[in-house]
Amino acid sequence: MNAVLKAITTHAAVNSDSIALEGDSVRLSYAALHDEVAVLATRFERLGCRSVGLLLDNGPAWVVCDLAAQAAAVTLVPIPGFFSSDQARHTLRDAGVEFIVAEQPAQIASYAPEAIFCPLGCIAGQNTWLARFPEAVPRDDLPSIAKLTYTSGTTGTPKGVCLTQPVMERVAVELCDAIDVTPQDRHLCLLPLAVLLENIAGVYTSLLAGARCIVPGLAQVGALGAAQLDARRMLAAISTHQASSVILLPQMLHALVSLIEGGLPRPTSLRFIAVGGAPVSRRLLERAQVLGLPVFEGYGLSECASVVAVNTPHAQRLGSVGKVLPHVRIQFTDEGEILFAGNLYSGYLHDKDQHEAWYGSGDLGYLDADGYLHLTGRKKNIFITSFGRNVAPEWVEKELTFSPHIAQAVVFGEARPYNVAVIVPRPEHDPSVLARVAAAIAQANSALPDYARVSSWIVADEPLSVDNQQVTATGRPRRGAVWAAYGERINQLYEHNGDTTERRPHVVL
Repeated sequence: MNAVLKAITTHAAVNSDSIALEGDSVRLSYAALHDEVAVLATRFERLGCRSVGLLLDNGPAWVVCDLAAQAAAVTLVPIPGFFSSDQARHTLRDAGVEFIVAEQPAQIASYAPEAIFCPLGCIAGQNTWLARFPEAVPRDDLPSIAKLTYTSGTTGTPKGVCLTQPVMERVAVELCDAIDVTPQDRHLCLLPLAVLLENIAGVYTSLLAGARCIVPGLAQVGALGAAQLDARRMLAAISTHQASSVILLPQMLHALVSLIEGGLPRPTSLRFIAVGGAPVSRRLLERAQVLGLPVFEGYGLSECASVVAVNTPHAQRLGSVGKVLPHVRIQFTDEGEILFAGNLYSGYLHDKDQHEAWYGSGDLGYLDADGYLHLTGRKKNIFITSFGRNVAPEWVEKELTFSPHIAQAVVFGEARPYNVAVIVPRPEHDPSVLARVAAAIAQANSALPDYARVSSWIVADEPLSVDNQQVTATGRPRRGAVWAAYGERINQLYEHNGDTTERRPHVVL
């Protein structure tokens, strides 16, 4: 029996009435959770499932399906709700999924018309359906793979990351120790459970410790669609549920900080706010600290089963992503790329036997004298200006988004004498926003060397989102897609200003 299931069995025996999962309208004690998992696992076994897709909103039913798949030794393939129909179709076919659990047949009938549906019954208070794919070609190379997590990354085509249960649990166990999770904790899930970070760092750590994991539907916590956030609803959910811990993306933290700075009450129940998934502005972290918010930046990769480094109440350094957890080893190439070993994925779905002992993260960084890991950019994103200077765009973008007036920024400058940014202002409809953005860019430039400064900028037509495929689910820009949308206008900027370093800042609307 794996560690999470063993912990649930122990908690069910010792503290049977303690609440394990709380959803919109149902609470499951540890004893009830244990029984729900056993019943569904038996159903999976009788069906002869080898791989099961999961397309449910956040809720106790999602967690029960995940745990039942583990108990039945079934490979689980979560389908993120923010995937497009094409991405979902690719995922199902690529993984050879035989069955999929969904709330309604209509969720998948549009992109899988061959599916045969039957009621699966009530799981943790939620009515569900099971779809069978008669033409699926099950894969024979997944018997040891507990979870096949698909990450769209920066290309838009999902890639299957193969993870074993021990690899995932090792991360959860060490996070429990690092952040001192206790049975009294109340973790509120704000990210989709199909995202590995919430699945492992949120759910598994809570269940291992005997804590309460609160899993409302995403709309109930302010997640509206693929890229919209009702920050007031999110803050209300944190207060209503008296959450002791949450996991946020940087844009969610910015919204939370802005609301509290604007006069809304700070949730006093929070003791640990993890933030990650994309680069985090140091100034944003400082603003959070001033408000008394216990924010701790971390860093992880799907290929390492999520978190590899995190700041904690015992060891924190702003500007770093914390100290590396004991389950991984770290080294650096001559270029500064971060390599990991020790607790890795089992390869990508189609090249499981070709991954190296040391995984190249693609991220650049360094360890400081005290062992804190600092990120400086992405290896593949570095561009070289026409003056021969290397620029990591993430560095410049973090400086730009320090400002409360800039929501998003993507910087370009390959083979050019100066850099240009695509800017999404905040707020979008403020008539004075352009002047504020200009001032914010000037302030950012004052902290940058001349070769990294932004001299011209474009106002984006709309926010960069998952819907328009210009960012990943965790907020990282898809630079190719941004360039496809704005490259012509960027080239016009260079033509307008000319190839000279003596120019006035210029903006194109």
